Amino acid sequence: MEYVVVFIIGVLLGSFLVFIIQWLRRKEAREIARELISESDSQRVEDLEALITRVKDSFGALSLEALSQNTEDFLKVANETLSKQTQVGEKELEGKKQLIDQTLGVMKEDLLKVQELVKGFEKDREKKFGELTNQLKATAEQTGKLQETTSQLKGALASTKVRGQWGERMAEDILRLAGFVEGVNYQKQKALETVSARPDYTFFLPQGLKVNMDVKFPLNNYLRYLEAGGESDREKCRNQFLRDVRGRIKEVTTRDYINPAENTLDYVIVFIPNEQVYAFINEHDRSLLDDALRNRVILCSPITLYAILAVIRQAVENFNLEKTTEQILSLLGSFSKQWSLFLKSLEKMGKKIEDAQSEFTALNATRRNQLERPLKQIEDLRKQKGILPEASFGEEEVVLVEDGDDEKNSNLLPNS
Repeated sequence: MEYVVVFIIGVLLGSFLVFIIQWLRRKEAREIARELISESDSQRVEDLEALITRVKDSFGALSLEALSQNTEDFLKVANETLSKQTQVGEKELEGKKQLIDQTLGVMKEDLLKVQELVKGFEKDREKKFGELTNQLKATAEQTGKLQETTSQLKGALASTKVRGQWGERMAEDILRLAGFVEGVNYQKQKALETVSARPDYTFFLPQGLKVNMDVKFPLNNYLRYLEAGGESDREKCRNQFLRDVRGRIKEVTTRDYINPAENTLDYVIVFIPNEQVYAFINEHDRSLLDDALRNRVILCSPITLYAILAVIRQAVENFNLEKTTEQILSLLGSFSKQWSLFLKSLEKMGKKIEDAQSEFTALNATRRNQLERPLKQIEDLRKQKGILPEASFGEEEVVLVEDGDDEKNSNLLPNS
């Protein structure tokens, strides 16, 4: 870069010098021309032309010489600069080439890894796609079966009798889940004693109380509501269904399910065998449940029935536990009385045992010593006289022992 600047400065100086020389040459030519004017015009013209020609030749030669010198210097500087720049460029190019080769190697390795990863993804995609296809086929089959089952269920629910059986089946499942046992916690389809009513279920409560439940529920207009296409038809079916529910509540209150003679509670349970139907009633007629409660009727979905049964079972268990506790306390009173008598008898026997122990101690010590003293004297006398002891006295033998033994006198043994 420095050589280029020097070259440009040299060119500018050369041009300036050429301009000065040319200007001086022109001034000199004008002076010569003025001197020759005084001569003849022809001679002046010839001399002037000759002078101009010489000036042109001189100027051209000078210009050509300066230009040649500047060109040679420029070419020399340019060659040197170009050579240096070429060498630097070659070195930089070689370094960049190595860096590019390294980068290309890394990129090649990364591309191979990406290619392997893509192959793995492709295999996994084919596998997952096959699994997804199988799952879609299985789902389609299950959906078809579900649609068929739904159609059968829809046709079955169109019958009032079948709906009643379905409600009983749902109630049975909930009772089993709550741990209720037929004949112990409830009875099914048993007529009341004082009236002709026959509730679907009767639950046993503490203190002989009962509560009845009916599982039959009107669903015809609700099914029509689900099948209706227009908004007006849906509204009509909805209103009719809600009227059916209110009619069912009134019907239950007239069946003597609440009967003091049967020792029942003042409420009767009506089971709705579907959570969606129960939510539908709450959503479209919030006052219906309040009206049912005012009429002593409790509407229960499967979840709320399970909660009620759990409360009933807990109440029965608590009552039985309380009753058992009273029996245990009564038995504890009897046991306490007998325990007092036992302690008194035990105390008397202890006193008798103590008296017997005292009497035994007296016999074993004082009386025994008094009896053994004359026997010892007799034995000493026998030894002094040198009399040998006889082997036996009649049928029994008396054996005397020393005072230091634990037993002072042994039992009489039979003669051998």
